[in-house]
Amino acid sequence: MPMRGHIPLRSTFDTREMGMSRKIAGFLIILGGFMIFEWVNLWFNLADGHPTGFYVVHGILVVVNIVLAVILVVIGVRGLRGGTGAAAPVTGRSKDAG
Repeated sequence: MPMRGHIPLRSTFDTREMGMSRKIAGFLIILGGFMIFEWVNLWFNLADGHPTGFYVVHGILVVVNIVLAVILVVIGVRGLRGGTGAAAPVTGRSKDAG
């Protein structure tokens, strides 16, 4: 049998055990909304007369940052809802603890 080292075959990290305060969730939603507003505003305010490379680089920056902002908003909304809805609530005790 080949040795696999100390790396487990299956991840032991379970995201269902994580929690987020409403304050942090709200902050992520506000931050994501601000980022969307800021980068869309930058896109519309780019002045004419720049080389094509300038617009390509800034276009990539805008798209990447809007994607990151949407991810932050989704994480914040899930934090406000208390998870994805698929996970069972964590009670702090295992099933075997009676």
